Amino acid sequence: MQKKAYLLLEDGLLIEGTAIGKTGTTGGEICFNTGMTGYQEIYTDPSYYGQIIVNTTAHIGNYGAVDSEEESNNPQIAGLVVNDYAKEFSRKSAQESLQAYLERKGVTGIADVDTRMLVRYIRSKGAMNALISSELTPEQMRAEIRKVPSMDGLELSSLVTTKEAYFAGSPDAPIRVAVLDLGIKRSIVENMASRGCYCKVFPAKTTFEELAAFKPHGYFISNGPGDPSAMPYAVETVKKALASNKPLFGICLGHQLLALASGISTYKMHHGHRGLNHPVKNLLSGKGEMTSQNHGFAVSEKDIEKNPNVEVTHLHLNDNTIMGIRLKDKKAFSVQYHPEASPGPHDSRYLFDQFLELIRSDVKEPAAV
Repeated sequence: MQKKAYLLLEDGLLIEGTAIGKTGTTGGEICFNTGMTGYQEIYTDPSYYGQIIVNTTAHIGNYGAVDSEEESNNPQIAGLVVNDYAKEFSRKSAQESLQAYLERKGVTGIADVDTRMLVRYIRSKGAMNALISSELTPEQMRAEIRKVPSMDGLELSSLVTTKEAYFAGSPDAPIRVAVLDLGIKRSIVENMASRGCYCKVFPAKTTFEELAAFKPHGYFISNGPGDPSAMPYAVETVKKALASNKPLFGICLGHQLLALASGISTYKMHHGHRGLNHPVKNLLSGKGEMTSQNHGFAVSEKDIEKNPNVEVTHLHLNDNTIMGIRLKDKKAFSVQYHPEASPGPHDSRYLFDQFLELIRSDVKEPAAV
C-alpha cells in the first residue's frame, strides 16, 4: 500500500497525495518547471536550492536516473511534486530508478497530485512557501510551515558554492577564465573548457583580488539561487571586475549582479520563468531563440531606461522582461537564461563563443602565468 503524503501551501491550500522519495518533511518556495524532459538536470541545478519543484510533465521517472546527467553532486531542490510517478524505467543507459535515486539522495516528494490545477493556482496566486510531509498531520504541518524562510531577501549562494577553488580545462589552454561560483552548473564549466579555456572556479565569497591573482583574461559570473539584492559581497566583486576592463560574462544570477553593479535594481517576479521553451528575441540580430530558464528575480526595466550606459540585448517575448544586457563602455554582457542547457535547447550556445571573441579581441598575447 502506498504511503500517504500531504502538500500544504502557505495560503492554506492542502493537497493529499502519495509519498515518493525519502519519507520525511521538507519546506521551501514552491515553483513549477514546464520542461518536458531533463528532470535530473533540474533537480541538481543549484539555482533551485531551497525550492519545491512542481514538474508540469505528466509522467516523471519513466527514463530513470544516471550520474552523467547531474549538474552538481546532489539534488539541490527542497522537495518534489509530480503527477504520475514511474517507479519502473525503460531507458537502457539508466543506472537506477528515480525512486532509488531520490531515496539514496534524501529527497522527499509527493505524487498523484493534479499538477495542472496546482500550476494554474501558482500562476494565479504567485510563488509562495509550501511544505511536503509523509510523516506529519495537516495540523502539525500548519505549525511547521511558519518556520520556512521567505525567498525574498534570502542569500543562498554561500550555501551551494564550492568549498575550495578548483580547475577545469587544460593548463596549456590559451585563455584563462576566473569563474565566480554562485551555484554553477557543471555544463557551464564544460562549455568553456571545451572551447579552449582554462578555468579556475572560485567560492562565492572570494575577493576580486584573489580572482585577479589567477591572471585571467576574462571573468565569468555564474548562476545561483536566492535574492541577488542580498549579495552585496558579490556586487562589489563584479564592480571591481568591471573596473579591471577585462571581458565579463554573466548568466542568470550573474546577469542580475551585473545589473546591480551598474546601478540597476532587481525585483522578485510573481511566479518566475522556469522551463525549456521560453521565447527570447535577440535585439542585436533580430533572431528568436528558444531558451531554458530558471529564475524568480528580474532586473528593473525602468532603471535601465534611465541608464544610458546599459543596452538591452534580449527580451522575453511573453512578458517583455529583460533577458540580456551589455555595457557600452565595457566588454561586459549577461543573459537571464541558460545557453549551456542540457538536454537543450541549444539556440544560445553562441554566447560562449561571443565571450571568447571578446577575450581574444582584448588580448593580443596571452598573459604570462
